[in-house]
This record gives sequence, structure tokens and C-alpha cells, in this order.
Amino acid sequence: MRRGASGKDFGMKNGLDFWRRKYGLAALLAWALAAAAPASAEPTGAITGLPLPRYASLKTDRVNLREGPSKDHATKWVFQRAGLPVEITAEFEIWRKVRDSEGAEGWVLHSLLSGRRTALVAPGKKDQTFKIYAKPALQADVSASLQSGVIVSVKSCDGSWCLVFGDGFKGYIEQVALWGVYPNEKVE
Repeated sequence: MRRGASGKDFGMKNGLDFWRRKYGLAALLAWALAAAAPASAEPTGAITGLPLPRYASLKTDRVNLREGPSKDHATKWVFQRAGLPVEITAEFEIWRKVRDSEGAEGWVLHSLLSGRRTALVAPGKKDQTFKIYAKPALQADVSASLQSGVIVSVKSCDGSWCLVFGDGFKGYIEQVALWGVYPNEKVE
């Protein structure tokens, strides 16, 4: 063990304590900086650079939902409703993995999808009607009533209410009553 002129011990223990204090502080500082850094952005598709997941709608009345991302894969289902909202969950070349309101998942050609926002009125609540209001308030005049499962076009959403329209109606509906927009999502 070595001692300095003052008689202090410069042995292994004190040397390690010095380095622990020095690098312990550095590690603490690095952790604090990492914690203060902004959170990573939401995931994006490798092909489009658009957020994943996201909503889109079907362009045509006949869209094959395939087991995998190619025409060689079997067709699991055929959608027969243009404008139907679907959630895009993955991308692979010209294919998009989608999920419908009932949870069916598969792959469709990107050219059969549209960025036009649509939504289903409460698809899980069969035989119920939902009010469309003249203004975004429950006390506003009712401008229409829609059955569950009706497809509406989404003009905008503020996180609580969506302005929707379709054949013969236009007005506001509570955002939580729609499948095709995320809770609290703002759509412009």
C-alpha cells in the first residue's frame, strides 16, 4: 500500500472510489439527458413514411383480402363495400396489411385503398341509432339519426366530435361512436 507525504492512503480502495464517483456521476448525467430527450416519433411505414397504424378506406366494391402480400397467396375474404374504413397496420412493397372493424386481417394491394377518411357508426352495436347534431353539442338540434354500421365520410374531428356527411345528412357525431378514427385523434 502506498502512502503520500500527508500520510493519506492511495491504495486500490481510494482509487476505485474516485473512479466510481467520477463515472457514476457521468452515468447519472447520461441517464438524465436520455430521459429528457423527446420520445421517439410514432412508427412509420417503411414504404410510404406514413404513420402506422392509420385508417384508410376501400376504393372499390370488390377488394380481395389475402393471406400474404402477393397474388400467390390465397384470398381469405372479399370486401364488397366501397368506402369501408380499414386500419393499415403494416406495409410490404405494394401491399398493405389491413384490419376491418370485426378484426379480420389480411393483405390488399395499395392501389385498392384510398386516403379518404370514412368511418362506421358504432359497428358493434347492432340495431341502435345514433344522433347527428347540427352543432358539436348534445344540446344542439338533431339533424339526422343513423343506424349502426352506416358508413359516413369524415370531414374533420376535434378529438371529441367529428363532422360527418353522407347521402342526405351532414352534422356532428361524438367521436367515440365511430370506427375509423382514433380516440382523441384530430382530423382536418
